[in-house]
Amino acid sequence: MFFTHKMDSVKSWLEVLICGLVAHPEKVQVTATSDDMGVLFTAKVDPEDNGKIIGKGGNTAKAIRDLLHVAGFGHKLRASLKIDAPDRK
Repeated sequence: MFFTHKMDSVKSWLEVLICGLVAHPEKVQVTATSDDMGVLFTAKVDPEDNGKIIGKGGNTAKAIRDLLHVAGFGHKLRASLKIDAPDRK
């Protein structure tokens, strides 16, 4: 249960961070799955917002991942991020 609380705390923080970057924050979905390797957070956004969270050359995505590693470390979690970026319609 304590582990779940830490994971939920980092998940909430990640949602707030991503919602601040996108034009359609109501469509942001962050899910978390854990195994013995750590926690994998998967972020899904509106297709129009893919570029905003990936950034030029992937720089924004790298920065989000770096911040997530630090946030996870603070909660003693090994955290990683997958961005589910479907093609624009």
